[in-house]
Amino acid sequence: MVKQTTIAKEVSLTGVGLHTGQDVTMTFKPAQVNNGITFVRVDLEGEPIIEADANYVVNTQRGTNLEKKGVKIQTPEHVLAAVVGCDIDNVIIELNASELPIMDGSSKYFVEALEKVGIVEQDAERKIYEVKEVISYTDEASGSEITVIPHDDYCVTTMVDFGTKVLGTQNATMKGINEFKDEIANSRTFSFLHELEALLNHGLIKGGDLNNAIVYVDKEISPETMANLKKAFEKDEISVKPNGILDNLTLHYPNEAARHKLLDVIGDLALIGTKIKGKVIANKPGHFVNTQFAKKMSKLIKIEERNHVPKFDINQEPLMDVNQIMKLLPHRPPFLLVDKIIELSDSHVVGLKNVTMNEPFFVGHFPGAPVMPGVLQIEAMAQAGGVLVLSTVPDPENYLTYFMKIDKVKFKQQVVPGDTLIFKLELITPIRRGICHMQAYAYANGKLVTEAELMAQIVKAK
Repeated sequence: MVKQTTIAKEVSLTGVGLHTGQDVTMTFKPAQVNNGITFVRVDLEGEPIIEADANYVVNTQRGTNLEKKGVKIQTPEHVLAAVVGCDIDNVIIELNASELPIMDGSSKYFVEALEKVGIVEQDAERKIYEVKEVISYTDEASGSEITVIPHDDYCVTTMVDFGTKVLGTQNATMKGINEFKDEIANSRTFSFLHELEALLNHGLIKGGDLNNAIVYVDKEISPETMANLKKAFEKDEISVKPNGILDNLTLHYPNEAARHKLLDVIGDLALIGTKIKGKVIANKPGHFVNTQFAKKMSKLIKIEERNHVPKFDINQEPLMDVNQIMKLLPHRPPFLLVDKIIELSDSHVVGLKNVTMNEPFFVGHFPGAPVMPGVLQIEAMAQAGGVLVLSTVPDPENYLTYFMKIDKVKFKQQVVPGDTLIFKLELITPIRRGICHMQAYAYANGKLVTEAELMAQIVKAK
């Protein structure tokens, strides 16, 4: 079992937002288990919280941008990549501005800060989504595509083609998250000169300088553009190196652009909210396709969680057979709908029913097409719940169980002769005054067939 992690103590960094030009202080703080990654805007009234969630992505024009109830978080991808790269599950990130600091355009300084304070294990199991089939998303407009396939680790490959002589085609691979700190974290963001011109003309990229972005010169620099660049970067002189980038920077790697795209993929996919066990292959990645893929993965994971079928050993010696069940429940054949109890605790129960053609309800429901009525599936689950609540009193034979409420019922699959129904019921609230409020699930053939919220009360028989 892999445990969740957080940081040992808080640590702060200061910098400037690339696009807003605002000074910003950000503080990493330890978080409780299952917190995930959350941002807190301490500069706003009430200190609103914005979860690192793909569903809050509002645009990806100049980086990934989140918004929840009007509260914005801009360009968090490099920080998110650092958190994932340091194998951290739970952290709070406080900010006194909307945009995170650009630093040197990579994740390097964030990784160093997190490693400086240390990472600690927590007393909870890490949730990991294991990819079992190919999942992909394609942006038809750009030709960008992201695919994830089964793999025994979290592996990412990026393939980029910018269609320019100065940069050309590149690729990069991270074979495991343990490679992030040394191989990916210091890869800096980049821009082409034509993109930079447009940003400067629109009053953007206010916090940029030649130390936090690699600028690839993909066109002739006009005297007017050169003057604008000098002014924007507060430099007396700017020149182009033989490798086609503006001066003051030396590439860390020949494929630094592809490595930075890989860094962005890791940061954007952190918005899924769950660790991934699989190999991600990103062709021409960008923030739009990255976050659309993250939204798709997040949705698929939530659906699978809702339909997840726990594993039960139905061949083990039962805790209660049908005779022991009848000592607790007042129900008798043909209305006793639980054959075994295989798990029982203070807060949950697991029961079983073998559905056969001999059930009396199949005579009329339906001739030639036998299907177990949904109301009887609910009744069977309630009887299993009755075992849970009656096991809390010393004289269960003196009590009857009555329904009080049935809510949020969903029938997902038919139940037919030959099926083995497994019921799992968990307390939503503690049992009080004989009232039992339960979340109930019924499974058959490896699928969720029925779910409902049930409330029942045991009452002394007169």
